[in-house]
Amino acid sequence: MTTVPIPEDWPTTEEAARAVQDRLRARVVLDDPGPPPGSGQVTGVDVAYDDERDLVAAAAVVLDAASLDVVAEATAVGRISFPYVPGLLAFREIPAVLAALDALPCPPGLVVCDGYGLAHPRRFGLASHLGVLTGLPTIGVAKNPFTFTYDEPATPRGSSAPLLAGAEEVGRALRTRDGVKPVFVSVGHRVSLAGACAHVLALTPAYRLPETTRRADALCRRALKEATAAGAVREQRG
Repeated sequence: MTTVPIPEDWPTTEEAARAVQDRLRARVVLDDPGPPPGSGQVTGVDVAYDDERDLVAAAAVVLDAASLDVVAEATAVGRISFPYVPGLLAFREIPAVLAALDALPCPPGLVVCDGYGLAHPRRFGLASHLGVLTGLPTIGVAKNPFTFTYDEPATPRGSSAPLLAGAEEVGRALRTRDGVKPVFVSVGHRVSLAGACAHVLALTPAYRLPETTRRADALCRRALKEATAAGAVREQRG
């Protein structure tokens, strides 16, 4: 487990964070199809918080894209680096997520974030932010549509419907299980929307959420539990 310091130049105000989003958004690549689904490696990233102890734990889990077997995993724990502000959640998560990715013993390949990419009020969610900073292809897979609208996709697995901001398509509502609530897929960086949906379907052979998200969620929760338990022991000894 890696311990993560907050970067010295990390934004501390909403105004500064939005300025960073504005500067980096222009670097998002939207005309790259991305890696073929089911090929190479794919990595899930996720975070868990303990706000009372001011801790965030991030996990990165690398899967073989064909078999979905775990290839490698890493975690990182640090102080929460930004207050909770809707639309600026990436600033709470990215330092720990970057540290977890850096701790991996192999290239991550495509990165799947539990959150948003272009489906974001400023068109620059966590998946886009992480992709620009790392240069990696990234997609966002969210559990809810945030502030956007959509029509229900058809019942069968693989059906989709545009996720809309007015008339602008910012992602897709994608049915990963027959008759089960869809997930909400958006491009992060260096992947097409059609490719992102194909990746998500390849990653959901048995459950609504991608295997990348399920495994990273379990790992970051475990890492946070271990970190808080270790902190409690230190407090008792102190």
